[in-house]
Amino acid sequence: MIAMVTALVCLSLAWSQAGGSHIPVEINQTIHDLLRYYKSITKLTNRAIFTGKPLFSREPPSGKLEARMLYMGGVLETYDKMIGQMLIQLPTSDPPTANAVANANGAQLSDVKTELRYILKKIQELKRHRFNEQQKLLNGLQALRRIQTDDVTVQSKALWELPWLYEEASSLSNNTKEERRRRRRRQAKRVKGHLRG
Repeated sequence: MIAMVTALVCLSLAWSQAGGSHIPVEINQTIHDLLRYYKSITKLTNRAIFTGKPLFSREPPSGKLEARMLYMGGVLETYDKMIGQMLIQLPTSDPPTANAVANANGAQLSDVKTELRYILKKIQELKRHRFNEQQKLLNGLQALRRIQTDDVTVQSKALWELPWLYEEASSLSNNTKEERRRRRRRQAKRVKGHLRG
């Protein structure tokens, strides 16, 4: 539960401090409503939530935009799973009066479900519209982790595929080095041009 509340805090902060963008008012308000609800039912102190150790690094991988986009795609995937889990963990409305009974902050269980579904929908839309390629890559990486490396058939198949994969990996590595060299040459030419002009 602490992780979920901390994740909501991180989501709120990440959305509100996104460079060059802003968090829509409705999303911000919904997150704050959920934070109040979870704080009231968990009785967590601010000290328990704000430990100085965020769940998600505030300094994602530096360097290429692709690496940062991939990292953020993974963060969004984690939120997708976590908020889905939060929906599952909500108490059911089995006693018919459960929805009618409000918690200490006046939020009803049905409101909390609606708000969680709203945030989940917004995260999924963001993933689908802005992180589609990263999502495909993350899915591919997750599929790699599920390969049964102790299975003899899988091991044999992997050995058959290794020559092509080894050549491809070497080629990618060489292309990356060559691209860096070209970029440095272009930058040097620009600097010389500016110095002359």
